[in-house]
Amino acid sequence: MKERIVRAVAGTLVLISIILAYTVNINWLWLGAFVGVNLLQSAFTKFCPLEMILKAFGVKN
Repeated sequence: MKERIVRAVAGTLVLISIILAYTVNINWLWLGAFVGVNLLQSAFTKFCPLEMILKAFGVKN
């Protein structure tokens, strides 16, 4: 369950960053870059801040 939520949140943030970059300011692409880097580092370290937040809210695996 947590993995699906993490993927959904990451995808949503990337799409929001693209929309905001197109409509507001190109610097919103940094949000998408941050999400991508975080996903990449979590693939290697198995540490994901969003998973820690979800665990604190009581979301089960």
